[in-house]
Amino acid sequence: MKVLVVGGGGREHAIAWKLSQSPRVDKLYCAPGNAGIAAVAECLSVGAEDIEDLCAAAQEKEIDLVVVGPEVPLSMGIVDAMNEKGIRVFGPNAKCAQLEGSKAFTKAFLARHRIPTAGYREFTDKDELLKAVGIYGYPMVIKADGLAAGKGVVIAENEADAVKAIEEMMGDRIFGSAADKIVVEEYLVGIEASMLCFVDHNTIVPMESAQDYKRIFDGDKGPNTGGMGTYSPSLVFDEELKERIRTEILEPTLAGFQADGLDFQGVLFIGLMITDDGPKVIEFNNRFGDPETQSVLARLDSDLLDIFEAVVDNRLAEQEIRWSDRRAVTVVLASEGYPGSYPKGREITGLEDVDDDVVVFHAGTKFADGKIVTAGGRVLCVTATGATHDEARAKAFVNVEKIHFEGAQFRRDIGLIHKH
Repeated sequence: MKVLVVGGGGREHAIAWKLSQSPRVDKLYCAPGNAGIAAVAECLSVGAEDIEDLCAAAQEKEIDLVVVGPEVPLSMGIVDAMNEKGIRVFGPNAKCAQLEGSKAFTKAFLARHRIPTAGYREFTDKDELLKAVGIYGYPMVIKADGLAAGKGVVIAENEADAVKAIEEMMGDRIFGSAADKIVVEEYLVGIEASMLCFVDHNTIVPMESAQDYKRIFDGDKGPNTGGMGTYSPSLVFDEELKERIRTEILEPTLAGFQADGLDFQGVLFIGLMITDDGPKVIEFNNRFGDPETQSVLARLDSDLLDIFEAVVDNRLAEQEIRWSDRRAVTVVLASEGYPGSYPKGREITGLEDVDDDVVVFHAGTKFADGKIVTAGGRVLCVTATGATHDEARAKAFVNVEKIHFEGAQFRRDIGLIHKH
Protein backbone atom coordinates (compact mmCIF):
# COMPACT_ATOMS: atom_id res chain seq x y z
CA MET A 1 0.00 0.00 0.00
CA LYS A 2 0.99 3.60 -0.64
CA VAL A 3 0.29 5.97 2.25
CA LEU A 4 0.53 9.77 2.42
CA VAL A 5 0.82 11.55 5.80
CA VAL A 6 -0.18 15.23 5.71
CA GLY A 7 1.79 17.57 8.00
CA GLY A 8 5.34 18.33 9.03
CA GLY A 9 5.60 18.30 12.81
CA GLY A 10 6.46 15.98 15.69
CA ARG A 11 3.05 14.33 15.62
CA GLU A 12 3.40 13.54 11.92
CA HIS A 13 6.91 12.17 12.46
CA ALA A 14 5.52 9.82 15.13
CA ILE A 15 2.68 8.70 12.82
CA ALA A 16 5.06 8.17 9.88
CA TRP A 17 7.57 6.35 12.12
CA LYS A 18 4.87 3.96 13.31
CA LEU A 19 3.40 3.43 9.83
CA SER A 20 6.91 2.70 8.47
CA GLN A 21 6.97 -0.37 10.74
CA SER A 22 3.92 -1.89 9.01
CA PRO A 23 4.78 -4.75 6.63
CA ARG A 24 1.78 -3.65 4.53
CA VAL A 25 3.18 -0.18 3.75
CA ASP A 26 5.12 -0.42 0.46
CA LYS A 27 5.72 3.29 0.01
CA LEU A 28 5.33 6.13 2.51
CA TYR A 29 5.07 9.81 1.61
CA CYS A 30 4.74 12.90 3.78
CA ALA A 31 3.74 16.44 2.77
CA PRO A 32 5.57 18.61 3.56
CA GLY A 33 7.48 16.53 6.14
CA ASN A 34 10.71 17.67 7.81
CA ALA A 35 14.35 16.65 8.23
CA GLY A 36 13.49 13.79 10.60
CA ILE A 37 10.51 12.46 8.64
CA ALA A 38 12.77 12.26 5.56
CA ALA A 39 14.47 9.25 7.20
CA VAL A 40 11.25 7.17 7.06
CA ALA A 41 9.21 8.71 4.21
CA GLU A 42 9.64 10.53 0.90
CA CYS A 43 8.84 14.19 1.56
CA LEU A 44 6.76 16.10 -1.00
CA SER A 45 7.08 19.88 -1.21
CA VAL A 46 3.35 20.49 -0.77
CA GLY A 47 2.04 22.49 2.20
CA ALA A 48 -0.35 20.83 4.66
CA GLU A 49 -3.02 23.44 3.86
CA ASP A 50 -2.69 23.32 0.06
CA ILE A 51 -5.70 21.05 -0.31
CA GLU A 52 -5.99 21.09 -4.12
CA ASP A 53 -2.30 20.30 -4.53
CA LEU A 54 -2.51 17.54 -1.90
CA CYS A 55 -5.44 15.94 -3.74
CA ALA A 56 -3.49 16.16 -7.01
CA ALA A 57 -0.40 14.61 -5.39
CA ALA A 58 -2.49 11.77 -3.92
CA GLN A 59 -3.92 11.00 -7.37
CA GLU A 60 -0.58 11.30 -9.16
CA LYS A 61 1.18 8.99 -6.66
CA GLU A 62 -1.82 6.60 -6.64
CA ILE A 63 -2.09 6.85 -2.84
CA ASP A 64 -4.22 4.16 -1.17
CA LEU A 65 -4.70 6.03 2.13
CA VAL A 66 -4.16 9.63 3.22
CA VAL A 67 -3.63 10.32 6.94
CA VAL A 68 -4.21 13.94 8.01
CA GLY A 69 -2.14 15.12 10.99
CA PRO A 70 -2.90 18.83 11.72
CA GLU A 71 -6.18 20.51 12.64
CA VAL A 72 -6.20 23.36 10.09
CA PRO A 73 -6.57 21.24 6.92
CA LEU A 74 -9.26 19.20 8.70
CA SER A 75 -11.23 22.37 9.48
CA MET A 76 -10.68 23.50 5.88
CA GLY A 77 -12.42 20.35 4.63
CA ILE A 78 -9.52 18.28 3.28
CA VAL A 79 -11.38 15.03 4.05
CA ASP A 80 -14.44 16.12 2.07
CA ALA A 81 -12.23 17.23 -0.84
CA MET A 82 -10.35 13.90 -0.90
CA ASN A 83 -13.57 11.87 -0.62
CA GLU A 84 -15.09 13.72 -3.58
CA LYS A 85 -12.15 12.52 -5.68
CA GLY A 86 -12.50 8.94 -4.44
CA ILE A 87 -9.38 9.06 -2.26
CA ARG A 88 -9.54 7.15 1.03
CA VAL A 89 -8.60 9.39 3.93
CA PHE A 90 -8.26 8.99 7.71
CA GLY A 91 -9.68 11.99 9.58
CA PRO A 92 -13.01 13.69 10.35
CA ASN A 93 -14.94 15.68 7.74
CA ALA A 94 -15.43 19.46 7.98
CA LYS A 95 -18.74 19.15 9.84
CA CYS A 96 -17.11 17.04 12.58
CA ALA A 97 -13.97 19.21 12.56
CA GLN A 98 -16.03 22.02 14.09
CA LEU A 99 -15.50 20.18 17.40
CA GLU A 100 -12.00 21.66 17.37
CA GLY A 101 -12.58 24.56 14.99
CA SER A 102 -15.12 26.19 17.34
CA LYS A 103 -15.01 26.12 21.15
CA ALA A 104 -18.63 27.33 21.24
CA PHE A 105 -19.75 24.45 18.97
CA THR A 106 -18.17 21.94 21.36
CA LYS A 107 -19.52 23.58 24.54
CA ALA A 108 -23.03 23.50 23.06
CA PHE A 109 -22.55 19.83 22.10
CA LEU A 110 -21.39 18.95 25.64
CA ALA A 111 -24.29 20.83 27.24
CA ARG A 112 -26.85 19.29 24.87
CA HIS A 113 -25.71 15.75 25.65
CA ARG A 114 -25.15 16.36 29.37
CA ILE A 115 -21.44 15.55 29.26
CA PRO A 116 -19.58 16.95 32.32
CA THR A 117 -17.76 20.22 31.54
CA ALA A 118 -17.19 23.68 33.03
CA GLY A 119 -19.98 26.28 33.03
CA TYR A 120 -19.57 28.79 30.18
CA ARG A 121 -20.84 31.85 28.32
CA GLU A 122 -19.98 33.10 24.84
CA PHE A 123 -19.47 36.68 23.67
CA THR A 124 -19.08 38.40 20.28
CA ASP A 125 -19.10 41.98 21.61
CA LYS A 126 -15.97 43.27 23.36
CA ASP A 127 -17.86 45.79 25.55
CA GLU A 128 -20.33 43.12 26.70
CA LEU A 129 -17.42 40.86 27.56
CA LEU A 130 -15.58 43.61 29.47
CA LYS A 131 -18.74 44.16 31.54
CA ALA A 132 -18.78 40.44 32.36
CA VAL A 133 -15.16 40.24 33.54
CA GLY A 134 -15.03 38.00 36.61
CA ILE A 135 -18.46 36.41 36.13
CA TYR A 136 -17.08 33.08 37.37
CA GLY A 137 -14.56 34.67 39.74
CA TYR A 138 -10.80 34.25 39.30
CA PRO A 139 -8.81 32.72 37.76
CA MET A 140 -10.91 33.57 34.66
CA VAL A 141 -10.67 31.25 31.66
CA ILE A 142 -10.83 33.16 28.35
CA LYS A 143 -10.80 31.17 25.10
CA ALA A 144 -10.66 32.29 21.48
CA ASP A 145 -13.46 30.39 19.74
CA GLY A 146 -11.45 29.44 16.64
CA LEU A 147 -8.11 27.76 15.95
CA ALA A 148 -5.08 29.53 17.48
CA ALA A 149 -2.36 26.85 17.29
CA GLY A 150 -3.01 25.70 20.86
CA LYS A 151 -2.31 29.17 22.26
CA GLY A 152 -5.80 30.74 22.27
CA VAL A 153 -6.54 30.14 25.96
CA VAL A 154 -5.69 32.68 28.67
CA ILE A 155 -6.13 31.95 32.36
CA ALA A 156 -6.32 35.43 33.89
CA GLU A 157 -5.46 35.60 37.59
CA ASN A 158 -7.10 39.01 38.17
CA GLU A 159 -9.22 41.72 36.55
CA ALA A 160 -6.26 43.59 35.03
CA ASP A 161 -4.96 40.43 33.34
CA ALA A 162 -8.45 39.58 32.08
CA VAL A 163 -8.98 43.04 30.57
CA LYS A 164 -5.52 42.90 28.93
CA ALA A 165 -6.27 39.48 27.38
CA ILE A 166 -9.65 40.64 26.07
CA GLU A 167 -8.14 43.80 24.55
CA GLU A 168 -5.39 41.76 22.88
CA MET A 169 -7.80 39.15 21.50
CA MET A 170 -10.75 41.32 20.44
CA GLY A 171 -9.06 44.72 20.12
CA ASP A 172 -5.57 43.98 18.78
CA ARG A 173 -6.82 40.72 17.16
CA ILE A 174 -3.61 38.83 17.99
CA PHE A 175 -5.40 35.61 16.93
CA GLY A 176 -7.15 37.24 13.95
CA SER A 177 -10.71 36.07 13.32
CA ALA A 178 -10.28 33.14 15.76
CA ALA A 179 -11.29 35.56 18.56
CA ASP A 180 -14.34 37.10 16.83
CA LYS A 181 -16.18 35.01 19.41
CA ILE A 182 -14.84 34.45 22.94
CA VAL A 183 -15.89 31.68 25.29
CA VAL A 184 -15.57 32.37 29.03
CA GLU A 185 -15.57 29.34 31.34
CA GLU A 186 -15.50 28.66 35.04
CA TYR A 187 -12.04 27.64 36.20
CA LEU A 188 -11.74 23.95 37.04
CA VAL A 189 -9.36 22.79 39.77
CA GLY A 190 -7.75 19.39 39.44
CA ILE A 191 -5.17 17.49 37.43
CA GLU A 192 -5.19 17.84 33.66
CA ALA A 193 -4.99 14.68 31.57
CA SER A 194 -5.61 13.77 27.97
CA MET A 195 -7.18 10.81 26.29
CA LEU A 196 -6.86 10.01 22.60
CA CYS A 197 -9.57 7.81 21.08
CA PHE A 198 -10.03 6.05 17.77
CA VAL A 199 -13.59 6.69 16.57
CA ASP A 200 -15.75 5.42 13.73
CA HIS A 201 -19.53 5.66 13.22
CA ASN A 202 -20.28 2.86 15.68
CA THR A 203 -17.37 2.61 18.10
CA ILE A 204 -15.10 4.70 20.32
CA VAL A 205 -11.90 3.07 21.58
CA PRO A 206 -9.64 4.95 24.00
CA MET A 207 -5.90 4.70 23.47
CA GLU A 208 -3.54 4.59 26.40
CA SER A 209 -3.70 7.77 28.51
CA ALA A 210 -1.12 10.56 28.45
CA GLN A 211 -0.22 13.60 30.52
CA ASP A 212 0.70 16.89 28.82
CA TYR A 213 2.62 19.94 30.08
CA LYS A 214 1.32 23.11 28.43
CA ARG A 215 3.21 25.95 30.15
CA ILE A 216 6.67 26.93 28.95
CA PHE A 217 8.51 26.91 32.32
CA ASP A 218 9.06 24.38 35.13
CA GLY A 219 6.33 24.22 37.75
CA ASP A 220 3.67 25.10 35.15
CA LYS A 221 4.70 28.75 34.97
CA GLY A 222 4.64 31.15 32.05
CA PRO A 223 2.48 31.27 28.90
CA ASN A 224 0.78 28.31 27.25
CA THR A 225 2.58 26.50 24.44
CA GLY A 226 1.61 23.72 22.08
CA GLY A 227 2.98 21.33 24.74
CA MET A 228 6.47 20.98 26.26
CA GLY A 229 6.40 17.27 27.02
CA THR A 230 4.24 14.27 27.86
CA TYR A 231 4.31 10.87 29.43
CA SER A 232 2.19 7.75 29.04
CA PRO A 233 0.36 6.20 30.77
CA SER A 234 -0.86 9.05 32.96
CA LEU A 235 -0.10 8.46 36.64
CA VAL A 236 -3.53 9.84 37.63
CA PHE A 237 -5.54 7.14 35.80
CA ASP A 238 -6.80 4.08 37.64
CA GLU A 239 -9.46 1.53 36.66
CA GLU A 240 -12.24 3.38 38.50
CA LEU A 241 -11.42 6.65 36.73
CA LYS A 242 -11.21 4.92 33.33
CA GLU A 243 -14.65 3.42 33.94
CA ARG A 244 -16.14 6.81 34.86
CA ILE A 245 -14.64 8.37 31.73
CA ARG A 246 -16.11 5.54 29.64
CA THR A 247 -19.63 5.82 31.04
CA GLU A 248 -19.84 9.59 31.68
CA ILE A 249 -17.88 10.92 28.70
CA LEU A 250 -16.97 8.42 25.94
CA GLU A 251 -20.32 6.64 25.54
CA PRO A 252 -22.44 9.85 25.71
CA THR A 253 -20.07 11.47 23.19
CA LEU A 254 -20.51 8.65 20.65
CA ALA A 255 -24.29 8.69 21.23
CA GLY A 256 -24.21 12.48 20.75
CA PHE A 257 -22.33 12.15 17.46
CA GLN A 258 -24.96 9.70 16.23
CA ALA A 259 -27.87 11.85 17.42
CA ASP A 260 -26.46 14.99 15.79
CA GLY A 261 -25.52 13.34 12.50
CA LEU A 262 -21.79 13.83 13.09
CA ASP A 263 -20.28 10.94 11.11
CA PHE A 264 -16.97 11.04 12.95
CA GLN A 265 -14.09 8.93 11.64
CA GLY A 266 -10.59 9.51 12.96
CA VAL A 267 -9.02 10.47 16.26
CA LEU A 268 -10.88 12.34 18.97
CA PHE A 269 -8.59 13.95 21.51
CA ILE A 270 -10.33 14.66 24.81
CA GLY A 271 -8.71 17.16 27.16
CA LEU A 272 -9.84 16.33 30.70
CA MET A 273 -9.68 17.90 34.13
CA ILE A 274 -9.81 15.31 36.90
CA THR A 275 -11.67 17.26 39.59
CA ASP A 276 -12.94 16.28 43.04
CA ASP A 277 -16.36 15.85 41.36
CA GLY A 278 -14.95 13.50 38.74
CA PRO A 279 -13.65 13.91 35.18
CA LYS A 280 -14.80 16.91 33.15
CA VAL A 281 -14.15 17.76 29.49
CA ILE A 282 -11.97 20.84 28.89
CA GLU A 283 -11.79 20.52 25.11
CA PHE A 284 -12.13 18.28 22.09
CA ASN A 285 -9.57 18.10 19.31
CA ASN A 286 -10.19 16.04 16.18
CA ARG A 287 -6.71 14.68 15.57
CA PHE A 288 -3.77 13.16 17.40
CA GLY A 289 -2.47 15.48 20.14
CA ASP A 290 1.05 16.83 19.91
CA PRO A 291 3.26 15.82 21.77
CA GLU A 292 0.96 13.16 23.33
CA THR A 293 1.17 11.12 20.11
CA GLN A 294 4.92 10.70 20.49
CA SER A 295 4.52 9.03 23.92
CA VAL A 296 1.38 7.06 23.05
CA LEU A 297 2.48 5.61 19.70
CA ALA A 298 5.82 4.60 21.23
CA ARG A 299 3.74 2.12 23.28
CA LEU A 300 1.50 0.79 20.45
CA ASP A 301 2.15 -2.88 19.65
CA SER A 302 -0.48 -3.19 16.89
CA ASP A 303 -0.08 -2.25 13.22
CA LEU A 304 -1.21 1.39 12.95
CA LEU A 305 -2.23 0.95 9.29
CA ASP A 306 -4.67 -1.84 10.28
CA ILE A 307 -6.30 0.52 12.80
CA PHE A 308 -6.53 3.45 10.35
CA GLU A 309 -8.15 1.21 7.72
CA ALA A 310 -10.61 -0.23 10.24
CA VAL A 311 -11.73 3.30 11.17
CA VAL A 312 -12.16 4.37 7.53
CA ASP A 313 -14.18 1.18 6.83
CA ASN A 314 -16.28 1.47 10.03
CA ARG A 315 -15.04 -1.85 11.41
CA LEU A 316 -13.12 -0.52 14.40
CA ALA A 317 -15.07 -2.85 16.71
CA GLU A 318 -13.37 -5.84 15.05
CA GLN A 319 -9.88 -4.47 15.64
CA GLU A 320 -7.81 -5.73 18.57
CA ILE A 321 -5.50 -2.90 19.68
CA ARG A 322 -2.53 -4.00 21.78
CA TRP A 323 -0.35 -1.79 23.97
CA SER A 324 3.06 -2.32 25.54
CA ASP A 325 3.39 -2.28 29.34
CA ARG A 326 6.49 -0.12 28.93
CA ARG A 327 6.33 3.51 30.04
CA ALA A 328 7.12 6.43 27.74
CA VAL A 329 8.34 9.98 28.44
CA THR A 330 8.72 12.72 25.82
CA VAL A 331 10.68 15.93 26.42
CA VAL A 332 10.39 18.81 23.94
CA LEU A 333 13.41 20.90 22.97
CA ALA A 334 12.15 24.35 21.93
CA SER A 335 13.69 27.44 20.34
CA GLU A 336 14.80 30.44 22.36
CA GLY A 337 11.87 32.86 22.70
CA TYR A 338 9.14 30.25 22.12
CA PRO A 339 6.09 30.52 22.47
CA GLY A 340 6.72 34.12 21.34
CA SER A 341 8.87 34.98 18.32
CA TYR A 342 11.98 32.87 17.89
CA PRO A 343 15.02 32.58 15.59
CA LYS A 344 15.29 29.88 12.92
CA GLY A 345 18.19 28.27 11.11
CA ARG A 346 20.33 27.30 14.10
CA GLU A 347 22.40 24.17 13.53
CA ILE A 348 21.45 21.08 15.55
CA THR A 349 24.25 18.77 16.68
CA GLY A 350 24.41 15.54 18.69
CA LEU A 351 21.49 13.72 17.07
CA GLU A 352 23.77 10.80 16.16
CA ASP A 353 24.86 10.46 19.83
CA VAL A 354 21.38 9.54 21.08
CA ASP A 355 20.88 5.99 22.44
CA ASP A 356 19.64 3.44 19.90
CA ASP A 357 16.44 2.76 21.86
CA VAL A 358 15.51 6.45 22.15
CA VAL A 359 13.55 8.10 19.32
CA VAL A 360 14.00 11.79 18.48
CA PHE A 361 10.88 13.01 16.69
CA HIS A 362 11.48 16.17 14.65
CA ALA A 363 8.89 18.92 15.17
CA GLY A 364 10.48 21.97 13.55
CA THR A 365 13.58 21.08 11.52
CA LYS A 366 14.83 21.27 7.95
CA PHE A 367 17.94 20.59 5.90
CA ALA A 368 20.18 23.55 5.04
CA ASP A 369 23.56 23.10 3.31
CA GLY A 370 23.68 19.46 4.34
CA LYS A 371 23.04 20.26 8.00
CA ILE A 372 19.88 19.88 10.11
CA VAL A 373 18.75 23.28 11.42
CA THR A 374 15.89 24.64 13.54
CA ALA A 375 12.75 25.68 11.63
CA GLY A 376 10.06 26.02 14.30
CA GLY A 377 9.19 26.91 17.88
CA ARG A 378 9.16 23.34 19.06
CA VAL A 379 12.17 21.71 17.43
CA LEU A 380 12.64 18.14 18.70
CA CYS A 381 10.76 15.66 20.88
CA VAL A 382 13.00 13.17 22.70
CA THR A 383 10.98 10.03 23.48
CA ALA A 384 12.31 7.28 25.74
CA THR A 385 10.65 4.09 26.97
CA GLY A 386 11.45 2.05 30.04
CA ALA A 387 10.15 -0.76 32.21
CA THR A 388 9.21 1.88 34.80
CA HIS A 389 8.14 5.51 34.58
CA ASP A 390 11.29 6.65 36.39
CA GLU A 391 13.55 4.66 34.06
CA ALA A 392 11.92 6.18 30.98
CA ARG A 393 12.12 9.67 32.48
CA ALA A 394 15.80 9.36 33.38
CA LYS A 395 16.65 8.01 29.93
CA ALA A 396 14.81 10.86 28.20
CA PHE A 397 16.74 13.54 30.09
CA VAL A 398 20.13 11.84 29.65
CA ASN A 399 19.53 11.96 25.89
CA VAL A 400 18.17 15.50 25.84
CA GLU A 401 21.56 16.61 27.18
CA LYS A 402 23.32 15.03 24.17
CA ILE A 403 21.56 17.30 21.66
CA HIS A 404 22.57 20.93 21.16
CA PHE A 405 21.49 24.05 19.31
CA GLU A 406 21.95 27.67 20.34
CA GLY A 407 19.25 28.91 22.73
CA ALA A 408 17.62 25.50 23.23
CA GLN A 409 15.13 25.41 26.12
CA PHE A 410 13.28 22.54 27.77
CA ARG A 411 11.41 21.78 30.97
CA ARG A 412 13.26 19.69 33.55
CA ASP A 413 10.10 18.61 35.40
CA ILE A 414 8.40 16.59 32.63
CA GLY A 415 7.16 13.37 34.20
CA LEU A 416 6.56 14.87 37.64
CA ILE A 417 2.96 15.29 38.80
CA HIS A 418 1.69 18.84 39.40
CA LYS A 419 -1.53 19.98 40.97
CA HIS A 420 -3.00 22.59 38.69
